[in-house]
Amino acid sequence: MYYFVSDIHLGGGDEQQARCTEQRFLRWLDMAGKDADTIFLVGDIFDFWFEYGNVVPKGFVRTLGKLASLTDRGIKITLITGNHDMWCRDYLCRECGVEVQFTPQERVIAGRRTFIAHGDNMNIAGKPMLRLMNTCFRSKILRAIFSWVVHPDLALRFGKWWSNKSRLSHPKPSTVESLGFLIDYAHSYKQQHPDTDYVIFGHLHLGHIVREEGLEILFMSDWTDEEIYYGTIDTKGKLELKTFR
Repeated sequence: MYYFVSDIHLGGGDEQQARCTEQRFLRWLDMAGKDADTIFLVGDIFDFWFEYGNVVPKGFVRTLGKLASLTDRGIKITLITGNHDMWCRDYLCRECGVEVQFTPQERVIAGRRTFIAHGDNMNIAGKPMLRLMNTCFRSKILRAIFSWVVHPDLALRFGKWWSNKSRLSHPKPSTVESLGFLIDYAHSYKQQHPDTDYVIFGHLHLGHIVREEGLEILFMSDWTDEEIYYGTIDTKGKLELKTFR
């Protein structure tokens, strides 16, 4: 079985909320770990992650230990970074055995060609400010300057404030229509890559699946509600949107 989950935002909110979210995620990992071949973490697993050469954010010990335990058992785990956790380096790979990818991935999974992306920087040609921010945040030069100039305590304090502000300033979509720009992107991608079977997104925090002739598009929820939506592909290649309570 292949599992897909996104937008846990570990460390987001107050201390009690953050611990509750982590405990729920650990229970989900235990569930997925029973029969998983690969677990795809599709961005914004952390509410903020900025990794220095020898410094990583404190906390998340239970999650990091669980990820390491799963990979030690031979379960593959791939993180496709989102807009809240794009500043990874090699720590998760070296210490936890997690494959980290900084760009969307196209994989053949159980015979189905699948495009997997967080979705934060797609179909934004008409949003110049958002494009500028994406360019700045993904600049290796600016990231290096930031890490050299800003003390880790200040950097992580600022990052947590910024991430919380960003998350709260973008209310969770309540209608399927709000998914339209990523559905349009999926259609465009399908036109350019006709053999694509599935497209999987996070980012918009709303669980939904679109089934069309020749293409299925899956969106995963965040972890703020009682019911969480994640994706699976079974060994026969069937894509499903599932719930975890």
